Amino acid sequence: QVQFVESGGGLAQPGGSLRLSCAASGSISKFNTMGWYRQAPERQRELVAFITLGGNTMYADPVKGRFTISRDNAENTAYLQMSSLKPEDTAVYYCNVRPPLLRSWGQGTQVTVSS
Repeated sequence: QVQFVESGGGLAQPGGSLRLSCAASGSISKFNTMGWYRQAPERQRELVAFITLGGNTMYADPVKGRFTISRDNAENTAYLQMSSLKPEDTAVYYCNVRPPLLRSWGQGTQVTVSS
């Protein structure tokens, strides 16, 4: 089963930007929808954004206008460009298909937004 490895997280100041990457162990072209998810401390994992093979995108209301999801099927990679970061964006970010494959969750990448 495909596995995902997330990277690019770190510490950012409020208003700053980060770009997350998600490398898949196999082809993502067979998956219509790729998604980015996040889990903040003591909260359930939530869908942040997804993108279809056709390039259609959807964003959760809290990140709309600030985050941009993209995918490179040739490189088997998905990206999440995050701008105008807020402290409430602090979470571990994961990628997976949508709906998610239970055995495909990676370790995630920690994003901390703090001054």
